[in-house]
Amino acid sequence: MTDSIYAAIAGRVDELAEELNEVSLAIHANPELAFKEEFACRTLTASLEQHGLEPESGVFTLPTAFESQLNPQHDGPTVAILAEYDALPGIGHACGHNIIAASALGATLALQAVAEQLPGRIRMLGTPAEEKGGGKELMARAGAFDGVDAAMMIHPAGVNLSSMPCICVAEVEVIYHGKSAHASAMPHKGVNALDGLLLAYQAISNLRQHIRATERIHGIITEGGAAPNIVPDRSAGQFYVRAANEKDLGKLKPRVQSCFEAGAKGSGCEVEVNWAGVDYLDLNTNWPLADQFQAHAETLGREFVPFEEAVKFGAGSTDMGNVSYRVPSIHPMLAVAPPNVVIHNPEFAKWAGSEKGTQAVLDAAKAMAMTTADYLLSPPLQDQARQAYDVSVGLSK
Repeated sequence: MTDSIYAAIAGRVDELAEELNEVSLAIHANPELAFKEEFACRTLTASLEQHGLEPESGVFTLPTAFESQLNPQHDGPTVAILAEYDALPGIGHACGHNIIAASALGATLALQAVAEQLPGRIRMLGTPAEEKGGGKELMARAGAFDGVDAAMMIHPAGVNLSSMPCICVAEVEVIYHGKSAHASAMPHKGVNALDGLLLAYQAISNLRQHIRATERIHGIITEGGAAPNIVPDRSAGQFYVRAANEKDLGKLKPRVQSCFEAGAKGSGCEVEVNWAGVDYLDLNTNWPLADQFQAHAETLGREFVPFEEAVKFGAGSTDMGNVSYRVPSIHPMLAVAPPNVVIHNPEFAKWAGSEKGTQAVLDAAKAMAMTTADYLLSPPLQDQARQAYDVSVGLSK
């Protein structure tokens, strides 16, 4: 039975190949920043509507989020397939979210072809603002993952991996307030807000010498003054603070906070430290499901780098981590570029719109749909996924 379902899924994705490629390239050509993904949301929901589905936009408090369901009345387990579609400032889809979106669409439409044979529900969730803002966490707080038994998405990369090496991240904006004055005639009348930020930046640079190898602190100055002959009365910066897990992140954030406060004391400024309302958690990979996905992707010709090797090359962050601590989740990565081309690089954006990007859309759609079918058809796999999740969450606590 499963072989016939696999064949139907693969055949349906192949039938949809041209449409999925058009969707991916359209989103790629129209990059939109977090919470502003109106074109991408319209493009994806329009495709779902053309195939007889009834997506609902503006769900779970976010205007550019959407949801579409298969077998909504079924009382079996529920699998969520997630789409991301926001881009990066200045470098567009250098994270390849167009591929994530199109592959989730393809998996959903492929599962539509076999939905009557599957004893459970499938939900496609459009999740905005992964690059900034933590859209999935905001949606989760509004109930997006209530009743979901497993969740999945893919991410493009330079290699094939069963999971993304991932650490936690907290975002913070800092603003220093000083007093303007003529920098030459009356410098003694001014309080230099830029000095406050630079003192803090240097303190953070010193702190980097004394943090764990799994921790990162990096940031930029977004506002440094109006003119060289005016003592800056305002400066601002944005920083990311990363750690291997939520516990370590909780210890590191106060140390960074102290650096910001030291900059204010040393310069005589006032400081605002605005931590984001969402911290991104590390990825709690559900290995029974990840192994199932990898097995399907390998049948499509994909060769995977052992995860133990991949973690040696560093880690990023994703709000899928927040989902993974709520429900059993996977976040595999599929190669669309050579291994030396890293994400968040303008060169990667070119590959995300290439033929290799299209192939990743098709392979990911097939592997996710087959993994979803496996889960819904196999109570033993459901038990294995739940047991692995319970153990991992228990250990993290």
